[in-house]
Amino acid sequence: MRENFATVLETVADVRANRIAVTHGERSATWRELDDRASRLAAFLAGRGVGTEDRVAIALYNGIEYLESVFAVLKLRAVPVNINYRYQAPEMRHVFDDAQVSAVIFDASLSRRVTEAQRDVPALHTLVRVGGALPVNGGHSQPVAAPMTADYAEAIDASAPLPRTERGVDHWLMYTGGTTGKPKGVLVNHEWLYRVASGNGFLLLAEPVPESLDELRAATQRLSERGDATVCLPAPPLMHATGMYTTLGALLGSGRVVYLTSRSYDADELARTVASQRVDTVSIVGDVFALPLADALDRAARDGRPYDLSSLRRILSVGVTWSADVKRRLLAHGDFACRDAVAASEGGPFAVCETRRGDDVVTSRFTLAPGARVIDDAGRDVVPGSGQVGVLAAPADDETGYLGDAAKTAQAFRIIGGRRWVAPGDLASIEADGSITFHGRDSRVINTGGEKVFAEEVEQVLVQHPGVRDALVVGLPDPRFGHRVTAVVAPAADTEVSPDALVGYVAERLADYKKPRSIVFVPDVRRSPSGKADLRWARAVAAEAAAQASPAAQAGRPPA
Repeated sequence: MRENFATVLETVADVRANRIAVTHGERSATWRELDDRASRLAAFLAGRGVGTEDRVAIALYNGIEYLESVFAVLKLRAVPVNINYRYQAPEMRHVFDDAQVSAVIFDASLSRRVTEAQRDVPALHTLVRVGGALPVNGGHSQPVAAPMTADYAEAIDASAPLPRTERGVDHWLMYTGGTTGKPKGVLVNHEWLYRVASGNGFLLLAEPVPESLDELRAATQRLSERGDATVCLPAPPLMHATGMYTTLGALLGSGRVVYLTSRSYDADELARTVASQRVDTVSIVGDVFALPLADALDRAARDGRPYDLSSLRRILSVGVTWSADVKRRLLAHGDFACRDAVAASEGGPFAVCETRRGDDVVTSRFTLAPGARVIDDAGRDVVPGSGQVGVLAAPADDETGYLGDAAKTAQAFRIIGGRRWVAPGDLASIEADGSITFHGRDSRVINTGGEKVFAEEVEQVLVQHPGVRDALVVGLPDPRFGHRVTAVVAPAADTEVSPDALVGYVAERLADYKKPRSIVFVPDVRRSPSGKADLRWARAVAAEAAAQASPAAQAGRPPA
């Protein structure tokens, strides 16, 4: 549908006006309230000069304010910019400058970092703080050279709603950090955004996708007659594509969205909230979310107080390994589907896997999504059963690309057979039966002694060991082999496991050259709030252990 996404949301809001759109702890907002508050925030930002194609950074935790802010920015035909709340000031400054943001809406707890990051960003003129008290010299009394700081609630209360207007098909920008390098912005249009949201809304509900505002209005009326079409709990942060796109999909598909209140992931809170809010859809990001949830469910059942998951119909995961063992543990607690997808901020989905109780579960085994392919370097389709590893590719719009980076755009978006395809670097092979084995990102391939080792393949084996809770595999420079395979491992609680035992475990299951040459034990493996591996941290930890030959690296337990 070639419509502005703000207009799309306003269409849903008009039909579902008195129904709850979003719940966050004890607070809820109806569609009428969400639309009104977003219009007032939009009016405030418009008064500060924010308009079409201007960029507004959002540095907030999950909650109603995040959703209001995105809606407000879209109403202005401006572009929301997602900011990772774990970023330090230099990382924030990079995104502020790269996107040339005009305003920042931020949580009060991030004040120091935002204040430091906004310096020397010439386009930035307005800061809007959510929560906390403004400094004594806040507001218009600040020096002219500094951005004006306003209180979020006061800005909304003092503004009349911005009148609705005709809009064009504008841009949407999603910054993706990946696992290496600086964050880069994926720039798409609202037609692309509507397709993605529809896939997480209408298609997920096995409903036809409306192709016009009239069709959307009719579909929303029909779905709303029986209540909420879905109650969705996105566990990942909204600043991550999975959290945002499952949120927009649920709202677009006449559903209600529920957010957790904890600012760090709490699996017990998730399980409690599923029961109390009658959630039917949960979105996560791989084992980093699923493993603690399985632990919480097992623990509660063992203690004779199992969580009520009777409302749950599906758990969705995108982008990070979700292991077979963890899926089996989850499915022991309820009758729902585990839907695993390979996708990226650049496009997709590329491959999907749906598992139910009693199914034969295999880690990283998928089915190609409609229209997707596995291609070699020359753009030819990989032959099933050949064992060749290629890259996953999916059809792409002509306009989609990385903001201000033509070179990286050319690498990820390719013309094959007169058609544009996106292939951001997800590696896969096709088995003889047509199924897909996912091997991870090409940036994680370790070349050792002339052989290629897929880091995620080794990680998947390591985490199957009962003494391992989590693991990352990296390549360290080696004078003889180029790189050597090194594993950073967090042991399971109350267990001791030796490096030799883990190396032997991998060697029994994979080729000898794939086994780790060294093991570094840590209390916890560091990942982002969205579940992505912090590879820079892992390489630094591994390199330091190699340089120091730390006794902790040789012991079967994490260092104190």
